[in-house]
Amino acid sequence: MKIISSILVTALALLITAYLIPGIEVTGVYPAIIAALILGILNVVVKPILVILTLPITIVTLGLFMFVINAGLFMFAASFIEGFTVDGFLIAVLGSLIVSIISAIANNFLE
Repeated sequence: MKIISSILVTALALLITAYLIPGIEVTGVYPAIIAALILGILNVVVKPILVILTLPITIVTLGLFMFVINAGLFMFAASFIEGFTVDGFLIAVLGSLIVSIISAIANNFLE
């Protein structure tokens, strides 16, 4: 039940982010749910591998390279999900940051 609520919260966060940021477009609820599911899978499977591989540059940049990793995964998810588009890298950084903040706050209330 917690996984389903987390996916729905992330989908809602994606819809809110698409409303707030002009460079991000989500065409409906179904693409938002699919995007939330794909982002969750990428964050569980791919992100830890990327974090380990880029650990030296993350340490040198005092953790700021994590924004690059998050934006890259955000753009990667948008590249193959129909109905979810991101216009550029800086838009992806801002979008992933807003989605993370909204999801963290909402998931905190659900616990």
